[in-house]
Amino acid sequence: MELTERANILVRFNEADPLGIVWHGHYVRYFEDGREAFGEKYGLRYLDIYKYGYTVPVVKVSCDYKRSLRYGDRAIVETRYIDTAAAKIKFEYTLYNAASGEIVAKGSSMQVFLDKETSTLQLTIPPFFEDWKKQWGVL
Repeated sequence: MELTERANILVRFNEADPLGIVWHGHYVRYFEDGREAFGEKYGLRYLDIYKYGYTVPVVKVSCDYKRSLRYGDRAIVETRYIDTAAAKIKFEYTLYNAASGEIVAKGSSMQVFLDKETSTLQLTIPPFFEDWKKQWGVL
């Protein structure tokens, strides 16, 4: 089963340069908006993870830029969960211009589990995450 979520984004004035073109760093923020929407839909929000005793910092992110977004554009970020046997959370993203349907960017991110008290890297999948994977049929 593929787990995905789509979130709508309005490009705001403060995200664009003087020419009206979105600064490249905001694309990674749009990916985070996608992760937040995904977490809301599937019960995997940062606060959900935190209540089980873990934090999940991003340790890797990539973005392949295809087209520019401009101030006032609407975009759609599609976030896909990628299952892995490791104690990690992986996502892939496709960012679309909502008006044209063109792909604006593609990317991915990886997060690891840290114990919230000691910041110790978890080498095995936390039990709550195994349960989450079973619940959504990705284990």
